[in-house]
This record gives sequence, structure tokens and C-alpha cells, in this order.
Amino acid sequence: MTPRTTDWWRHAAIYQVYPRSFADGNGDGIGDLAGVRSRLDYLQRLGIKAIWFSPWYLTPMADAGYDVTDFRRIDPRFGTLAEAEKLISEAHERGIRVIVDVVPNHVSHEHAWFTAALAADPGSPERDLFWFRDGRGENGELPPNEWQSIFGGSAWTRVPDGQWYLHLFAPEQPDLNWRNPLVRAEYEDILRFWFDRGVDGIRVDSAAMCSKDPALPDYDHTVFPDPHPYVDLDANHDIYRGWRAVADSYPEPRALIGEVWLADPARFAQYLRADELHSAFNFDFLGCSWDATALRTVIDQTLAAHAGVGAPSTWVLSNHDVTRHVTRYGRPDTSTVAGIRQYNPVVDEDLGRRRARAAALLTLSLPGAVYIYQGEELGLMEVEDIPADRRDDPIYHRTGGEDPGRDGCRVPLPWSGTEAPYGFSPDGAVQPWLPQPAAWAGLTVEAQDHDPTSMLNLYRTALALRADHPALGDGPIEWLPATEGVLAYRRGTDFTCIVNLSGAPVDLPAEHAVLLSSEPLDGLRLPADTSVWLRSA
Repeated sequence: MTPRTTDWWRHAAIYQVYPRSFADGNGDGIGDLAGVRSRLDYLQRLGIKAIWFSPWYLTPMADAGYDVTDFRRIDPRFGTLAEAEKLISEAHERGIRVIVDVVPNHVSHEHAWFTAALAADPGSPERDLFWFRDGRGENGELPPNEWQSIFGGSAWTRVPDGQWYLHLFAPEQPDLNWRNPLVRAEYEDILRFWFDRGVDGIRVDSAAMCSKDPALPDYDHTVFPDPHPYVDLDANHDIYRGWRAVADSYPEPRALIGEVWLADPARFAQYLRADELHSAFNFDFLGCSWDATALRTVIDQTLAAHAGVGAPSTWVLSNHDVTRHVTRYGRPDTSTVAGIRQYNPVVDEDLGRRRARAAALLTLSLPGAVYIYQGEELGLMEVEDIPADRRDDPIYHRTGGEDPGRDGCRVPLPWSGTEAPYGFSPDGAVQPWLPQPAAWAGLTVEAQDHDPTSMLNLYRTALALRADHPALGDGPIEWLPATEGVLAYRRGTDFTCIVNLSGAPVDLPAEHAVLLSSEPLDGLRLPADTSVWLRSA
């Protein structure tokens, strides 16, 4: 087992497992904890240092498990609490830490608190745990305000006695009232429940949305207001100070990692102060176009914002909510503003995969921690032709299909074989919960395992070099002079990364040894859309 340090979250390579789509151990077409346990050796060989698990709790699965019925129970689709504890232990034996998802903004409509609230009277203590309000109009037939759900449609649903409840996501996800001290006490106890079972960190879903302006004011939905009535309220910070006290109470402090979508770097950084969250996802980098100037700007702004509060930066290219970056980088517009959830746009997959290889070396050599979304290391593309009757995402259904939703990045992984289910499930299993494309036959782990040029082996080699080089991970960066369209920087005294986004080959510096390149080099020239790691000769 590798040494364990208390600041691992500052520099670790962290792998996101979306349990339903990682590996199916029992043949029901749904990924589970048994499947993850069977692939721990794969993850260890890949070279990651921690696993972040998307929710594995009891859920009716209205929103892929982010509608939680009970945070202290594992959903039977995935396994049991005993299996989760065994998985945590077996990961630790391999030197891999475990991060679990906690969803503070809302719970499932099947949660005991919400069923009790529905049975209680208006104005009752049970309803005060949520945002129940009378409606507008002569008979209360209109919602309390005009807020819209992130998933489409109104953010309010009416109950039989005439009141309405708030849900910023799906109706099956009622928002909690964080002004109620019982909510705070419950979530701090949930943290202790998992920390006591060996979990090393918590990923906080929608971390900036917990608090609401109690006046519930309307606003212009075409303009992001400042202040916003439910995004980034100052009251959030007191919540996470309480969580930090819990995390710091353990002999080896646990880590808190936030999903914080904010445009203002200064406001973003406030969540990372010394008594709040340890780190947060860098969505500006994830959404950045494949352009040297734009990337340099995002990297500089990210490093500056984090330096002000002494927090480590994080770098991520894909996750369970956005179009996979192999597809995004193959489009005419490579930013996520244009690249999230499009129907069959023009995609050059070869170009997208080439850029994804270059982006991997860029990402893995920047200062701080890095997150790898499952299948990224295989070069998987977005699956955009899922039949309507197989789509699962509530975004698709609540928008009447106008938005294809997030299913395309959640398709079960291909492990082996030449046809579906590609080793995702054992022989004789039912078909996977989302269909896998025929084009994935050449992208399985088995197909890439012994190919030294594969995306998988590029990641394995890069992660091994990153772990062994003392200058990589958290630490300083020094930008080097470079021609237009090229990024070049030094880490430590003898490591240089050069990324060519210029569209034409560029000369490499002399007297350097090549550690790794994303594509074959042309002598001492770096081809377009290629990255290289160099060591001073």
C-alpha cells in the first residue's frame, strides 16, 4: 500500500465512477458494487489515487440516483452496505482513497421527511423542512413565483391540499430548507456515518444552491441576477463551516470537494477558504474551447483565484453531466457552451480523439489535482443516437425531447469482446440499461491493453510519470516563451510541457529528452494538436 498523506486531495489523480455504468457484477444490466470491486485491479494499474463514486444510495432513480431516499442505505441495484464497506477496505488495500457523493440541495420525494410533510398540515414542522408555500391567484392555482426548474418547466409542484413545494430540479427532488437546524444536523450526521466507515472525502453536489432567499423573489430568467435568489447566497458558507468542523475532527482529516458552478472567480474562491471546502471542480477549464489563448487565460485565472485562499486547483475535461470531450473537441465549436447536449452535430472523431490525447497531457501536468471521468481513458465518444424509448434522463423527458439530456455520456463501459455488452455484464445477462454502439468494439479495455499507442496506455504512462515526478501535482508553474497558438510551461527544474494548438507543426527546444508525447513526433517538430512532456537533457 502506498503511503497516505493528509493532503492527498491537493495533488491526487481522482477517477469518477458512475456506478450504474462502470461494471455489472450480477447480470441485471446495471453496474453495481460487485462490478467495481472486480475492476479495482484495473484502476490500480491505471494509476489513479482516489475514486469518486456518484450516488450509490437508496433511490427511486428519478435522476440517476441524485434523488436520495436514504443516505445510510445502499440501493439494492448496487448492492449492500456491507459490500460498500468491503469495497472501501479493498480500495484502501490498494492505496486508493474513496470519495462519495452527498446531495444537500434536495432529497427524493420518497424520503421519509417528505412523505411525512405531505401527510402533515400547512405550516407544520414537517413542511418547514422543505419549501412549501401557498399559490398565487384567486384560488392559489398559480405557483408561488415564476422560478423555472433546471430540468425544464416550473420549479413548483402542487400537492392535493393546494400548497406548492419547490424543486429546482425534478418534481421528485424536493428542495430542503437549510434555514431549519434539523436539516443541518442531519447532514452533519450523514458525513459522520460515512467518515466512520472509512470514506476519505465527500463530493458536494450543487454546493452553491442550498440556501434560498426566504422572500422567494422573482427575477428575469434571461439575465443572471446579482444577487441571485438561490445561487451563491452567503448563508451557504456557514453550512460548509459546519461540515469542515466535522471533517477536521478525524485523526486524518477528511476532504470536502464542491461542485460549484460560478462565473465570478472571487465568489468561487470564497468556498475554498481555510474553514470551508478543501477544493472545488474547475468548470471554466472543462468548458473552455480548444484554443491556446482561451486555455492560458482560464489556467491563469484559476491559479490566481486558488492562490488567494491557499487552495489547490482542480482540472477536469469530462463528467457525467456534459458531452464527452472526444466528441466536443471534434466539433467546429469546441466549448461546452455550444457542445453540451446537441443532436448529431458534425463531429470529426479522429480530430476529437487527437485533441483529447493532447488535452490529457496538458491536464495531467497542471498544478493541483486532476479528475478523470470513467471511459475518458478509453477515448470514448458521446453516444448521440440513443433511441427515444431507451433514454432515461429527466432533462430529455421534461423538455419533450428538445434537449437530448445526459445519457450519451453515461453509456456502460466496454471492457472486452467485439459486441455488446463488451464484458460490461457477465455472459447471459440482460442488455445494459443504455445501448452501447457498435463502434466501441475497438475501444474496449481488452482491445487497448497491449497496444502501446492506445489512449488507455497513454493515460497509464502519463499517470505513472505524474506520480513519480516530484514537480507534478500541486506546486508552481512557470510559463515559457512560445509562438502563437502554443502553450509551454515548466514544472520544477527539469519538466516541460508543450501543447501545440496552432494548426501547424512547431519546432521543439534542443537539448531535451522526450518523456511522452500524445502523438508521434516529426523529428524535432511537434505536430498540430499534439502535446509533449520533456526533460532537460
